[in-house]
Amino acid sequence: MAKIVVNGASQIEDVPGLSAIAQAHEIAFAGDETALAAALPSAEVLLGWNFRGRDLPNCWAHADALQWIHWCGAGVDAVLFPELIASDVALTNARGCFDRAMAEYVLGLMLAHAKGFDQMFDSQAKRTWYYRMTERIADTKAVIFGVGSIGREVALVLRGVGIEVSGIGRSARSGVPVFGDVHGEAEAGHLIAAADWVIGVLPSTPETQNHFDAAFFGKMKPSARFYNIGRGTAVDETALVAALEAGTIAGAGLDVFATEPLPDDDPIWSAPNLIVSPHVSGDFIGHREAMVEQFLDNLKRYLNGEPLSNLVDKAAGYVRD
Repeated sequence: MAKIVVNGASQIEDVPGLSAIAQAHEIAFAGDETALAAALPSAEVLLGWNFRGRDLPNCWAHADALQWIHWCGAGVDAVLFPELIASDVALTNARGCFDRAMAEYVLGLMLAHAKGFDQMFDSQAKRTWYYRMTERIADTKAVIFGVGSIGREVALVLRGVGIEVSGIGRSARSGVPVFGDVHGEAEAGHLIAAADWVIGVLPSTPETQNHFDAAFFGKMKPSARFYNIGRGTAVDETALVAALEAGTIAGAGLDVFATEPLPDDDPIWSAPNLIVSPHVSGDFIGHREAMVEQFLDNLKRYLNGEPLSNLVDKAAGYVRD
């Protein structure tokens, strides 16, 4: 029997499927920092139900028996504070739960731009018969920055509709599923210049801050579009807005932002040809149940002394392949 603390939930009904282990384990719920500090003593396992939650650093002194944290998000930047990184506490994430939904979302954004759905919806609202020709996406070229499980799923979906896909990783290497050969950053320039679509799936690490900046957008074709579903901190948002306003690139779609929710006075809202969505690309109907199922599978591994799935390299900030 293990004591499990659920951070970011106040009752078992908030976490669908967790009741399956309620009789076998002591489960404490911590909806805020005060509750978390009270619940942590003697707890072996912490389930981070709110992937944006930042209560744990201030409560770390109370974690006297903690062995494992499972974070219910693909990104773990909210929980990577120095004391945890330096500790022996294992950290796992929800890698794999959101891949297909996010890949479909990217394809949806691309189709929205290529087929002019925004203009069609606007014309319908005005009862205007606005004829226009649309673009085909088959035989176009896409470059994906980030070749982890999400990036690979995006590549798989895009290749399925006839798009030529290249992947950019931390370093050049071969034998990566779906991509085959992955290019390093040193090789990215000519791929960006030839791409019709550029997709960011980078984690939030010191190395990825403002990776997509003015110089980057300046390398893209004026007809190309940029999408980010990784982390908002990877994009210089001011530079992106400027590129859209100047026509340096043709369009963009952002599902993640440096500040969330996006402030109502942010220039991003009014940037031309930019689709804004509220960090929902991975949140499909049933994803909460899928996250719990994944946690329960890892809990069995933990209790049996087996290697945990999705073990995060805390120094790097992501799960290494």
